[in-house]
Amino acid sequence: MRKDKIGVLLVNIGTPDAPTKKAVKSYLKQFLSDKRVIDLPKWLWWPILNLVVLPVRSRRLASLYSTIWMEEGSPLMVYSQKQYHALSEKLDIPVTLGMRYGNPNLKGALNTLMANGITKLIILTLYPQFSSSTVAAVWDEINYVFSSYRNIPSVYFMRDYAQHPAYIAALRESVQRSFKTYGKPDLLITSFHGIPQRFVNEGDDYPQRCYETFILLKNSLHLKTNEILLTFQSRFGYEPWIKPYTKDILTILPRQGIKNVQIISPSFASDCLETLEEINTEHRKIFIGSGGSTFNYIPALNDGIAHINMMVELVKQHC
Repeated sequence: MRKDKIGVLLVNIGTPDAPTKKAVKSYLKQFLSDKRVIDLPKWLWWPILNLVVLPVRSRRLASLYSTIWMEEGSPLMVYSQKQYHALSEKLDIPVTLGMRYGNPNLKGALNTLMANGITKLIILTLYPQFSSSTVAAVWDEINYVFSSYRNIPSVYFMRDYAQHPAYIAALRESVQRSFKTYGKPDLLITSFHGIPQRFVNEGDDYPQRCYETFILLKNSLHLKTNEILLTFQSRFGYEPWIKPYTKDILTILPRQGIKNVQIISPSFASDCLETLEEINTEHRKIFIGSGGSTFNYIPALNDGIAHINMMVELVKQHC
Protein backbone atom coordinates (compact mmCIF):
# COMPACT_ATOMS: atom_id res chain seq x y z
CA MET A 1 0.00 0.00 0.00
CA ARG A 2 1.32 3.41 -1.00
CA LYS A 3 2.16 5.77 1.85
CA ASP A 4 1.21 9.35 1.06
CA LYS A 5 3.86 12.03 0.92
CA ILE A 6 2.17 15.06 2.46
CA GLY A 7 2.75 18.70 1.58
CA VAL A 8 1.25 21.89 3.01
CA LEU A 9 0.28 25.01 1.10
CA LEU A 10 -0.10 28.11 3.27
CA VAL A 11 -2.17 30.80 1.55
CA ASN A 12 -2.82 34.46 2.23
CA ILE A 13 -4.45 37.14 0.09
CA GLY A 14 -1.29 38.89 -1.10
CA THR A 15 0.20 42.38 -1.22
CA PRO A 16 1.95 44.75 -3.66
CA ASP A 17 5.67 44.15 -4.18
CA ALA A 18 6.49 47.76 -3.31
CA PRO A 19 4.74 50.90 -2.00
CA THR A 20 4.73 52.46 -5.47
CA LYS A 21 1.90 53.38 -7.81
CA LYS A 22 3.12 50.89 -10.42
CA ALA A 23 3.33 47.96 -8.00
CA VAL A 24 0.03 48.78 -6.34
CA LYS A 25 -1.69 49.13 -9.72
CA SER A 26 -0.43 45.71 -10.83
CA TYR A 27 -1.66 44.10 -7.61
CA LEU A 28 -5.01 45.88 -7.62
CA LYS A 29 -5.69 44.98 -11.25
CA GLN A 30 -5.31 41.27 -10.51
CA PHE A 31 -7.31 41.51 -7.28
CA LEU A 32 -10.18 43.58 -8.66
CA SER A 33 -10.38 41.52 -11.87
CA ASP A 34 -11.41 38.43 -9.89
CA LYS A 35 -15.15 37.83 -10.29
CA ARG A 36 -15.26 36.49 -6.75
CA VAL A 37 -14.34 40.00 -5.60
CA ILE A 38 -16.16 42.16 -8.14
CA ASP A 39 -18.90 40.28 -9.98
CA LEU A 40 -20.14 43.03 -12.27
CA PRO A 41 -20.34 42.20 -16.00
CA LYS A 42 -16.95 42.64 -17.64
CA TRP A 43 -18.32 45.13 -20.21
CA LEU A 44 -19.42 47.37 -17.35
CA TRP A 45 -16.61 46.85 -14.82
CA TRP A 46 -13.50 46.95 -17.03
CA PRO A 47 -13.88 50.58 -18.22
CA ILE A 48 -14.56 51.66 -14.61
CA LEU A 49 -11.62 49.62 -13.31
CA ASN A 50 -9.06 50.76 -15.88
CA LEU A 51 -10.16 54.36 -16.40
CA VAL A 52 -11.26 55.34 -12.91
CA VAL A 53 -10.45 52.91 -10.10
CA LEU A 54 -6.86 51.93 -10.91
CA PRO A 55 -5.55 55.43 -11.71
CA VAL A 56 -7.12 56.95 -8.59
CA ARG A 57 -6.76 54.19 -6.00
CA SER A 58 -3.25 53.13 -7.05
CA ARG A 59 -1.84 56.56 -6.26
CA ARG A 60 -3.74 56.86 -2.98
CA LEU A 61 -2.97 53.34 -1.76
CA ALA A 62 0.71 53.63 -2.67
CA SER A 63 0.89 56.64 -0.38
CA LEU A 64 -0.85 54.73 2.43
CA TYR A 65 1.34 51.65 1.98
CA SER A 66 4.43 53.84 2.32
CA THR A 67 3.32 54.80 5.84
CA ILE A 68 3.24 51.18 7.08
CA TRP A 69 6.03 49.62 4.96
CA MET A 70 8.61 47.80 7.04
CA GLU A 71 12.34 47.58 6.34
CA GLU A 72 11.84 43.94 5.25
CA GLY A 73 8.84 44.75 3.05
CA SER A 74 5.05 44.77 3.23
CA PRO A 75 3.85 43.84 6.75
CA LEU A 76 1.50 41.16 5.39
CA MET A 77 4.36 39.56 3.47
CA VAL A 78 6.81 39.88 6.35
CA TYR A 79 4.45 38.16 8.78
CA SER A 80 3.34 35.56 6.22
CA GLN A 81 6.96 34.63 5.60
CA LYS A 82 7.57 34.34 9.35
CA GLN A 83 4.50 32.12 9.66
CA TYR A 84 5.72 29.98 6.78
CA HIS A 85 9.22 29.56 8.24
CA ALA A 86 7.89 28.80 11.73
CA LEU A 87 5.44 26.24 10.36
CA SER A 88 8.18 24.64 8.26
CA GLU A 89 10.40 24.26 11.32
CA LYS A 90 7.66 22.53 13.31
CA LEU A 91 6.49 20.15 10.58
CA ASP A 92 8.64 17.41 9.08
CA ILE A 93 6.93 17.74 5.69
CA PRO A 94 7.27 20.12 2.73
CA VAL A 95 5.59 23.52 3.22
CA THR A 96 5.21 26.35 0.72
CA LEU A 97 3.68 29.82 0.84
CA GLY A 98 1.48 31.17 -1.93
CA MET A 99 -0.53 34.35 -2.36
CA ARG A 100 -3.88 34.46 -4.12
CA TYR A 101 -2.87 37.75 -5.74
CA GLY A 102 0.65 38.98 -6.35
CA ASN A 103 3.83 37.11 -5.41
CA PRO A 104 4.74 34.39 -4.59
CA ASN A 105 1.83 33.12 -6.67
CA LEU A 106 -0.13 29.93 -6.09
CA LYS A 107 1.04 28.31 -9.30
CA GLY A 108 4.68 28.54 -8.30
CA ALA A 109 3.95 27.31 -4.78
CA LEU A 110 2.01 24.31 -6.08
CA ASN A 111 4.68 23.51 -8.66
CA THR A 112 7.28 23.45 -5.89
CA LEU A 113 5.24 20.99 -3.84
CA MET A 114 4.53 18.77 -6.83
CA ALA A 115 8.23 18.74 -7.70
CA ASN A 116 8.76 17.31 -4.19
CA GLY A 117 6.60 14.35 -5.19
CA ILE A 118 3.72 14.97 -2.80
CA THR A 119 0.65 12.74 -3.10
CA LYS A 120 -1.51 14.47 -0.48
CA LEU A 121 -1.94 18.24 -0.30
CA ILE A 122 -3.20 20.10 2.76
CA ILE A 123 -4.28 23.67 1.98
CA LEU A 124 -4.45 26.09 4.89
CA THR A 125 -5.91 29.45 3.86
CA LEU A 126 -5.23 32.20 6.36
CA TYR A 127 -8.83 33.41 6.26
CA PRO A 128 -10.30 32.41 9.64
CA GLN A 129 -13.90 32.96 8.46
CA PHE A 130 -15.10 31.61 5.12
CA SER A 131 -16.27 33.97 2.39
CA SER A 132 -16.87 33.35 -1.29
CA SER A 133 -14.75 36.46 -1.98
CA THR A 134 -11.67 35.03 -0.21
CA VAL A 135 -11.61 31.28 0.46
CA ALA A 136 -13.60 30.36 -2.65
CA ALA A 137 -11.29 32.55 -4.73
CA VAL A 138 -8.35 30.41 -3.57
CA TRP A 139 -10.32 27.26 -4.40
CA ASP A 140 -10.91 28.59 -7.94
CA GLU A 141 -7.22 29.26 -8.52
CA ILE A 142 -6.11 25.88 -7.13
CA ASN A 143 -8.48 24.15 -9.53
CA TYR A 144 -7.25 26.31 -12.41
CA VAL A 145 -3.60 25.45 -11.73
CA PHE A 146 -4.31 21.74 -11.44
CA SER A 147 -6.36 21.77 -14.66
CA SER A 148 -3.06 21.58 -16.57
CA TYR A 149 -1.70 18.62 -14.56
CA ARG A 150 -1.92 15.00 -15.75
CA ASN A 151 -1.54 13.77 -12.19
CA ILE A 152 -2.85 15.52 -9.10
CA PRO A 153 -2.61 14.73 -5.38
CA SER A 154 -5.48 14.05 -3.03
CA VAL A 155 -6.45 17.41 -1.58
CA TYR A 156 -7.68 18.47 1.83
CA PHE A 157 -8.90 22.07 1.64
CA MET A 158 -9.62 23.79 4.96
CA ARG A 159 -12.76 25.85 4.50
CA ASP A 160 -12.02 27.95 7.57
CA TYR A 161 -11.28 27.71 11.30
CA ALA A 162 -13.69 30.28 12.74
CA GLN A 163 -14.64 28.11 15.72
CA HIS A 164 -11.43 26.18 16.28
CA PRO A 165 -10.52 26.14 20.00
CA ALA A 166 -6.85 26.94 19.34
CA TYR A 167 -7.82 29.98 17.25
CA ILE A 168 -10.19 31.28 19.92
CA ALA A 169 -7.53 30.64 22.57
CA ALA A 170 -4.95 32.62 20.57
CA LEU A 171 -7.37 35.54 20.22
CA ARG A 172 -8.19 35.39 23.94
CA GLU A 173 -4.51 35.41 24.86
CA SER A 174 -3.92 38.42 22.63
CA VAL A 175 -6.82 40.37 24.15
CA GLN A 176 -5.82 39.48 27.70
CA ARG A 177 -2.27 40.66 27.03
CA SER A 178 -3.64 43.99 25.83
CA PHE A 179 -5.95 44.32 28.85
CA LYS A 180 -2.99 43.64 31.14
CA THR A 181 -0.89 46.28 29.39
CA TYR A 182 -3.48 49.05 28.97
CA GLY A 183 -6.20 48.12 31.44
CA LYS A 184 -9.69 46.94 30.62
CA PRO A 185 -11.42 49.39 28.21
CA ASP A 186 -15.01 50.62 28.24
CA LEU A 187 -15.55 48.47 25.15
CA LEU A 188 -13.71 45.82 23.16
CA ILE A 189 -14.50 46.12 19.45
CA THR A 190 -14.04 43.12 17.17
CA SER A 191 -13.78 44.60 13.68
CA PHE A 192 -14.07 42.04 10.89
CA HIS A 193 -13.50 42.73 7.19
CA GLY A 194 -16.81 43.39 5.48
CA ILE A 195 -18.41 42.04 2.30
CA PRO A 196 -21.37 43.31 0.23
CA GLN A 197 -24.76 42.51 1.75
CA ARG A 198 -25.76 41.16 -1.66
CA PHE A 199 -23.20 38.32 -1.30
CA VAL A 200 -24.92 37.30 1.93
CA ASN A 201 -28.34 37.44 0.29
CA GLU A 202 -26.98 35.08 -2.37
CA GLY A 203 -25.78 32.50 0.18
CA ASP A 204 -22.38 33.57 1.57
CA ASP A 205 -22.36 32.61 5.27
CA TYR A 206 -19.44 34.88 6.20
CA PRO A 207 -21.36 37.03 8.73
CA GLN A 208 -22.49 33.90 10.56
CA ARG A 209 -18.92 32.64 10.77
CA CYS A 210 -17.81 36.03 12.15
CA TYR A 211 -20.61 35.95 14.70
CA GLU A 212 -19.60 32.46 15.82
CA THR A 213 -16.02 33.63 16.38
CA PHE A 214 -17.33 36.71 18.20
CA ILE A 215 -19.54 34.72 20.58
CA LEU A 216 -16.82 32.19 21.37
CA LEU A 217 -14.31 34.97 22.08
CA LYS A 218 -16.85 36.85 24.22
CA ASN A 219 -17.58 33.75 26.28
CA SER A 220 -13.89 32.86 26.53
CA LEU A 221 -13.12 36.31 27.95
CA HIS A 222 -16.20 36.23 30.23
CA LEU A 223 -17.31 39.61 28.91
CA LYS A 224 -20.81 41.02 29.29
CA THR A 225 -22.88 41.96 26.26
CA ASN A 226 -22.21 45.68 26.78
CA GLU A 227 -18.43 45.12 27.02
CA ILE A 228 -17.81 43.77 23.51
CA LEU A 229 -19.14 44.68 20.07
CA LEU A 230 -18.95 43.18 16.57
CA THR A 231 -18.45 45.55 13.61
CA PHE A 232 -17.32 45.40 9.97
CA GLN A 233 -14.69 47.48 8.17
CA SER A 234 -13.06 48.11 4.77
CA ARG A 235 -16.16 48.92 2.73
CA PHE A 236 -15.46 49.45 -1.00
CA GLY A 237 -17.85 50.93 -3.55
CA TYR A 238 -21.35 52.28 -3.09
CA GLU A 239 -23.61 49.27 -2.59
CA PRO A 240 -24.64 48.31 0.98
CA TRP A 241 -22.18 46.12 2.90
CA ILE A 242 -22.84 44.13 6.04
CA LYS A 243 -23.32 46.29 9.11
CA PRO A 244 -22.60 47.85 11.53
CA TYR A 245 -19.70 49.74 9.95
CA THR A 246 -16.72 50.15 12.27
CA LYS A 247 -16.17 53.74 11.17
CA ASP A 248 -19.74 54.78 12.00
CA ILE A 249 -19.67 53.08 15.40
CA LEU A 250 -16.44 54.84 16.38
CA THR A 251 -18.07 58.18 15.59
CA ILE A 252 -21.09 57.45 17.79
CA LEU A 253 -19.46 55.82 20.83
CA PRO A 254 -17.99 58.96 22.51
CA ARG A 255 -21.45 60.58 22.54
CA GLN A 256 -22.65 57.52 24.47
CA GLY A 257 -19.98 58.00 27.12
CA ILE A 258 -17.65 55.30 25.78
CA LYS A 259 -14.28 57.07 25.65
CA ASN A 260 -11.83 54.17 26.05
CA VAL A 261 -11.82 51.40 23.44
CA GLN A 262 -9.56 48.57 22.36
CA ILE A 263 -10.04 47.06 18.92
CA ILE A 264 -9.02 43.74 17.40
CA SER A 265 -9.54 42.53 13.83
CA PRO A 266 -10.00 38.73 14.07
CA SER A 267 -10.46 38.17 10.33
CA PHE A 268 -6.86 39.17 9.60
CA ALA A 269 -4.19 36.54 10.27
CA SER A 270 -1.44 39.07 9.58
CA ASP A 271 -1.23 42.79 10.08
CA CYS A 272 -1.65 44.68 6.82
CA LEU A 273 -2.95 47.92 5.32
CA GLU A 274 -6.47 47.31 6.66
CA THR A 275 -5.26 46.94 10.25
CA LEU A 276 -2.19 49.16 10.49
CA GLU A 277 -3.43 52.08 8.41
CA GLU A 278 -7.22 51.82 8.28
CA ILE A 279 -7.79 50.77 11.90
CA ASN A 280 -4.75 51.99 13.82
CA THR A 281 -4.37 55.29 11.96
CA GLU A 282 -7.58 56.36 10.18
CA HIS A 283 -10.08 54.90 12.64
CA ARG A 284 -8.03 56.08 15.62
CA LYS A 285 -8.30 59.65 14.28
CA ILE A 286 -12.04 59.25 13.79
CA PHE A 287 -12.58 58.05 17.37
CA ILE A 288 -10.36 60.66 19.02
CA GLY A 289 -11.76 63.38 16.76
CA SER A 290 -15.29 62.39 17.79
CA GLY A 291 -14.49 62.87 21.47
CA GLY A 292 -12.87 59.59 22.46
CA SER A 293 -9.88 59.68 24.79
CA THR A 294 -8.09 56.30 24.56
CA PHE A 295 -7.77 54.02 21.52
CA ASN A 296 -5.59 50.90 21.51
CA TYR A 297 -5.26 48.54 18.57
CA ILE A 298 -4.60 44.88 19.41
CA PRO A 299 -2.23 43.46 16.76
CA ALA A 300 -3.14 40.53 14.53
CA LEU A 301 -1.97 37.10 15.67
CA ASN A 302 0.92 37.33 13.16
CA ASP A 303 3.76 34.93 14.07
CA GLY A 304 2.87 34.65 17.75
CA ILE A 305 3.54 31.27 19.35
CA ALA A 306 -0.14 30.53 19.97
CA HIS A 307 -0.95 31.30 16.33
CA ILE A 308 1.81 29.08 14.96
CA ASN A 309 0.81 26.25 17.30
CA MET A 310 -2.76 26.61 16.03
CA MET A 311 -1.56 26.19 12.44
CA VAL A 312 0.45 23.10 13.41
CA GLU A 313 -2.61 21.63 15.12
CA LEU A 314 -4.81 22.31 12.09
CA VAL A 315 -2.35 20.62 9.76
CA LYS A 316 -1.71 17.61 11.98
CA GLN A 317 -5.44 16.96 12.25
CA HIS A 318 -5.39 16.10 8.56
CA CYS A 319 -2.04 14.38 8.15
